[in-house]
Amino acid sequence: MKKNIVVIPGDGIGSEVTGQAIKVLNAVAEHYDHEFIYKYCLIGADAIEKTGSPLPKETIEISLESDAILLGTVGHPKYDNDPNATIRPEQGLLGIRKVLQLYCNIRPLTIYPALAHLSPLKEGQLAGVDLVIYRDLIGGIYFGKKETSEDGLSAFDTCNYTVSEIERVTHLAFKNAQIRRKKLTLIDKASVLETSRLWRKVVQKLASEYADVTVDYMFVDNAAAQMILNPKQFDVILTENLFGDIISDEASVLSGSQGLAPSASVGNITALFEPVHGPRHQEAGKDISNPIGSILSAAMMLDYFQLHKEAKRVREAVSWTLNNKFVTKDIDPINFYFTSTLGELIADYVGHRITDEVNHENIELRKSTVI
Repeated sequence: MKKNIVVIPGDGIGSEVTGQAIKVLNAVAEHYDHEFIYKYCLIGADAIEKTGSPLPKETIEISLESDAILLGTVGHPKYDNDPNATIRPEQGLLGIRKVLQLYCNIRPLTIYPALAHLSPLKEGQLAGVDLVIYRDLIGGIYFGKKETSEDGLSAFDTCNYTVSEIERVTHLAFKNAQIRRKKLTLIDKASVLETSRLWRKVVQKLASEYADVTVDYMFVDNAAAQMILNPKQFDVILTENLFGDIISDEASVLSGSQGLAPSASVGNITALFEPVHGPRHQEAGKDISNPIGSILSAAMMLDYFQLHKEAKRVREAVSWTLNNKFVTKDIDPINFYFTSTLGELIADYVGHRITDEVNHENIELRKSTVI
């Protein structure tokens, strides 16, 4: 199989983590006889510094012609700390979602037994947790009309949804529920928001097309609490843009590190894959960041290409590294391995260049001893 992949490292640790994902994709290509052709583009603060735009026209044009996009991270403290900035890195991220019509964000949550002790939850609460979040990505308050009064004393952001916007992501969530545990939970705030009431009406109508799926409804404030109290009750979560942004980040830390969490953003033209974590500028250039979120995002890309055997092998490799305590600094601040080392290990496992039998002494020289 031959695929054209756009790589957009972005800001902060983006280039470091995407670099490891590409190592793994190259191992997949070599072992399974595929060809992945990479084209590199700019976005975010990096793009602003080099072109003046957070989303250069070239990035859009190349992305539209691609089979998929691997994104690093977007954001910079310089802009976060300047509320008056009119050009911001995040405009590039929102822009590419809108231009490519990436209307659905998919975030699975995987609990690794070897890391259960790092979760903020007790181990018993993690047993049986297996959920995925389907979030609308290009509607709602993030894309609604925004305005600040001339005197600067008031501002507003408009939240708007159409039936068609809700339907397209709802169908994807229902279809995934059918091949999982057949349960879908809509998270909204229908008690006070008219847009949430519209979401409920649409989901209730479409539910008749998926009679084998049980549907329940939960207000977002209760859902945030239930994610901590009893996360195993969830199977497929469906929600709007803002609520999905918050709930998915909350869910991502249950695994023990946000650095483990992947995501996919899909639409009608192409798909984009990126780790959940942010740019983490304090880690940039130190080779200490966790690349697993990016590597697992690449595995989701392989599934998107219908390369399910290859995607399964990548996930097995990730589990192997974690089970054998090959982890980065966010997981073990004393006995940790470098970002690049973890990428090499996972790529070697994918390519069958190492076996399940581990000789830690062979890897000892590449291990960080910083305390």
